[in-house]
Amino acid sequence: MSETIIPYKIYLDESEMPTKWYNMRADMKNKPAPLLNPATLEPMTVEELSGVFCHELAKQEVDDTTPYIEIPEEIRKFYKMYRPSPLVRAYCLEEKLQTPAKIYYKFEGNNTSGSHKLNSAIAQAYYAKKQGLKGVTTETGAGQWGTALSMACAYFDLDCKVYMVKVSYEQKPFRREVMRTYGASVTPSPSDTTEVGKKILKEHPGTTGSLGCAISEAVEAAVGTEGYRYVLGSVLNQVLLHQSVIGLETKAALDKYNIVPDIIIGCAGGGSNLGGLISPFMGEKLKGEKNYRIIAVEPASCPSFTRGKFAYDFCDTGKVCPLAKMYTLGSGFIPSANHAGGLRYHGMSSTLSQLYDDGLMEAVSVEQTAVFEAATQFARVEGILPAPESSHAIRVAIDEALKCKETGEEKTIVFGLTGTGYFDMVAYQKYNDGEMSDYIPTDEDLKPGFDSLPNVNR
Repeated sequence: MSETIIPYKIYLDESEMPTKWYNMRADMKNKPAPLLNPATLEPMTVEELSGVFCHELAKQEVDDTTPYIEIPEEIRKFYKMYRPSPLVRAYCLEEKLQTPAKIYYKFEGNNTSGSHKLNSAIAQAYYAKKQGLKGVTTETGAGQWGTALSMACAYFDLDCKVYMVKVSYEQKPFRREVMRTYGASVTPSPSDTTEVGKKILKEHPGTTGSLGCAISEAVEAAVGTEGYRYVLGSVLNQVLLHQSVIGLETKAALDKYNIVPDIIIGCAGGGSNLGGLISPFMGEKLKGEKNYRIIAVEPASCPSFTRGKFAYDFCDTGKVCPLAKMYTLGSGFIPSANHAGGLRYHGMSSTLSQLYDDGLMEAVSVEQTAVFEAATQFARVEGILPAPESSHAIRVAIDEALKCKETGEEKTIVFGLTGTGYFDMVAYQKYNDGEMSDYIPTDEDLKPGFDSLPNVNR
C-alpha cells in the first residue's frame, strides 16, 4: 500500500474550527498556584481581580476545573476572518537538511497583526465591550500584542492605550504606526506619564525598559481611569485559554492524516504561544493517553525557565500587580536589549511553570545569532520571513531534525510559527551586517533579581 501523500498545507474547514477553548488546568493534578494579593498575601478573588481585569476574564483566570469553555459566537465570527490557520509540512526545509524527520509548523502570521496574539486580543476586547467599558490599557514588547489589541479595539470601538517597551518603540517604528493607524495611543515605557514610570526612570536613568516596567504603567493607567480595565497578551491563565485554538486546530489537522507528533516545540517568553500550541497534546499527556516530548525555547539573554527560580514574584517591575508563582528571574531584572522583544519578560506563565516543575515538559535556551541563522535558513527555503520570537522554535526544530539525520530516526516534529518578521528588519540588518552579538547574563547579573524576590511562605 502506498504511503499517504501529505499536502504542503493542511487546512480545516470553517465547520471544523473549535467552538470551545480548552482549559488544560482542569486536567492538571498539581494546579497552578493562585495569584496572591500583594497587600494580604492571600489568594486573589474574582471580585478583587475584577478591579483590574474585565469581570468575565477574572472568572476565567481563576477557573481550574472547567475543561472546555464556550467561545462566544461573535468571537468565532471574527476568528473566521483569518482562521483556521494552516498547518504546513516543511518539505523544502526537510530536503535542505537532508533529514528523515518530518517537520510541520502551525503558521499564525496570516493576519494584519502578524502573529497569534489576535486570538486573545479579540476575546479580551469582546468582554470589555460586553461589560460596557470605554477602553483598555496594555503593554507590548515587540509590538505584536499591541498591534493585535489595537485591531480588536477598533473592531469593537474601544479606546486603546499601549505602553510599548522603549527599546522596541525605537527599533520598530512601523509596528508603532500600525497601532496608531488602528486608533491606539502608544507611549514608550518607562515614561513620565505615570508615577511608577517616573520612579523607574529615576532609579534606572537611560533604561531601555522591560515588559515588567510597561505592565506597571498600564495597570496604573487602567486603575486610575474610570471605565478602563487592563488587558495582558501573555502569562495569564485566561490568555493561554484563548490561545488553545492554536493547538486544537493543530491536533485536528494532524488527526486528519493520522499523524502523531513525537516532538512539539514552541518559543517561550510569557507563555501565550507555547501554552496555546501544546494545550490539547498536554491534555492527553496529563491523562496518560500519549507521551509527547514538549520543548519550550527561550532566549539565553532572558532564561526564566532554564536559570530562573520557581517562586512567588511580582508580575511587574513597579510591584503593583498580584504575585504569581512562576519560574522567574526577579521582577527587577532588566533584560538586555536583544531583538526577541516579545520574549523579554522576567517570568513565565504559572500554568507552564507548574507543568515544567512537574517534569511534563523541558526547556532550552538559545543565543540570538544562532536564532537568526536559523531564521535566515528557514526564510530562504520556506518563503516566510519569521519573527525573531518564532525563530527560537525554528532553531531547536532544525537542531532536532539534524539529530534525526545523525541517528536515522524518522521523528515527526511540530513547531509554532507565531508570526512574521517584516517589522523586525533592524534585527535582520544587524545580523546580515555581522553586528549582532550574543549576551548571556552571568550569575552575578541574575543575583539582584533573585535577591529582590518577595518572602512568601506558600
